[in-house]
Amino acid sequence: MIKETGYGVLLSLYVRPNAKKNAVEGIDEWRERIKVSVTAPPVGGKANRELVKFLSKLLGAEVEIVRGETSREKDVLVKGKTVEEVKKKLGL
Repeated sequence: MIKETGYGVLLSLYVRPNAKKNAVEGIDEWRERIKVSVTAPPVGGKANRELVKFLSKLLGAEVEIVRGETSREKDVLVKGKTVEEVKKKLGL
């Protein structure tokens, strides 16, 4: 779900597009992923761009999608932060 790597912190996410607001909804125990809602639709990469923008602003770090460009289940890399910093900012 949250792992520290040599490049930063790797987050496993379940992304819900077309939501009313951008938000971190908590942990999906069944999928073992962090649930995140974004307002953008999943068309033409809009939801991915919104996710990266939202997480970058929330975490104050560069965020990159490393797996799952076309899936709701994604792995994102948060550069230059520790696991503790990321958990605190996500409210986990």
